[in-house]
Amino acid sequence: MLNNVAVLLLGEVHPFELGVLCEVFGLDRSGEGLPVHDFAVVSGDGPVLSTHAGFSVSTPYGLDRLEEADLIAVPAGGAFRDREYPEEVLDALRAAVERGARVLSVCTGAFMLGAAGLLDGRRCTTHWSHAAELARRFPGATVEPDVLYVDDGPVITSAGTAAGIDACLHLLRRAHGPDVANSVARRMVVPPHRDGGQAQYIERPLPRTRCDTVGGTLAWMERHLDREMTVEQLADRAHMSPRTFARRFQQETGTTPYRWLLRQRVLLAQHLLETSDETVDAVADRTGFGTAAALRHQFVRALGTTPNAYRRAFRGPAEPVTGGGATTLSTR
Repeated sequence: MLNNVAVLLLGEVHPFELGVLCEVFGLDRSGEGLPVHDFAVVSGDGPVLSTHAGFSVSTPYGLDRLEEADLIAVPAGGAFRDREYPEEVLDALRAAVERGARVLSVCTGAFMLGAAGLLDGRRCTTHWSHAAELARRFPGATVEPDVLYVDDGPVITSAGTAAGIDACLHLLRRAHGPDVANSVARRMVVPPHRDGGQAQYIERPLPRTRCDTVGGTLAWMERHLDREMTVEQLADRAHMSPRTFARRFQQETGTTPYRWLLRQRVLLAQHLLETSDETVDAVADRTGFGTAAALRHQFVRALGTTPNAYRRAFRGPAEPVTGGGATTLSTR
């Protein structure tokens, strides 16, 4: 059941994440045949709250309003990673889950749920740039940094910013069915379900080697990603035995030669898909995957999405070009 929704705010709330929750659950769309939620914005920091953008919001609702909510949503806020949370706020969240309500966090709102002990023994996520800190702060949680949202029983956590939309639509789909979720998505002009996870948005090139033992070989590998390589060939180039080379490589890069090469090839494929008009077959050839099928397989494993879907997301649709009395499509 998802009839009564409360959004719990503390100071320095992020307006976009708050706006997402208001848009999905707070608008009256009964004229379109869609369900209406009993919606309220609740303050845990007094009647007037500052926002991350410099303006203030006010609400007449205090923590007692949470007692009747089916869903309590927590948007991101400033300093959420290391601030102290009022004990009465944490008690209210714990009490809500104990009586059967669900809680939802957007981005760093997960840190408030963690402080309440609600992530212990559960899978969860947050913005990819804060995932390691969330895992460090709450070792009892299983943090999944590559997904858009996680639904683990009464606790739903979403990744950064717009991933809150994905989690909200997921909750609508569960509570009211796919037709309602799809209708709200159309009104918001967003996809009802996005392919892949936040792995495709993470900037995470592998760290460089800390010394020069395999540095020259790494540079050669980067320049020749389209070539077939074996550990034996690379070891010979580095003037080492294969066993010594593999050990030194692991020590200096933190990964194996195969995984390093695979990641660099995926990074190059991402760059080519974003910046060039080359076909997926050509990208596969230039990056050493050989075939479009092999590229797609590794791309999905690494990023959770296909090369074509990635290109659409980061390059945009083809643009119409008019000339000579005819209109054509170009991605230039």
